[in-house]
Amino acid sequence: MTEKQRSCYASVWDAIADTPQEASNLKLRSQAMDALIRRIKAENWTQTEAAQHLGVTQPRVSDLYRGKFSQFSLDALVNMLIQLGDDVEMVIKHRAPVPGASGHRPSATSAVPGHHH
Repeated sequence: MTEKQRSCYASVWDAIADTPQEASNLKLRSQAMDALIRRIKAENWTQTEAAQHLGVTQPRVSDLYRGKFSQFSLDALVNMLIQLGDDVEMVIKHRAPVPGASGHRPSATSAVPGHHH
């Protein structure tokens, strides 16, 4: 990849994803996976011990360490962080509309599955 090609992307996620939505999802999953790995290392847990604390199997922890993004949904990663007692927050930033994108924007409540007023 040339320097010019590299500069066309806002992030590595934009470079490897097919859509901006997929890039955002990959970025969030990466952050969650990184937080989980940092916590496991800080606690000095083996993969087996981490699995017990996370409520998953040891092979799932191994997948986490190997960066197997396709094996984890954002929901599953958030659940693992919460299982450890961590608070998880998402920051939503408004940005200029993308040319050619639909003007439809989901309401704040529809963007949070299971959230009801």
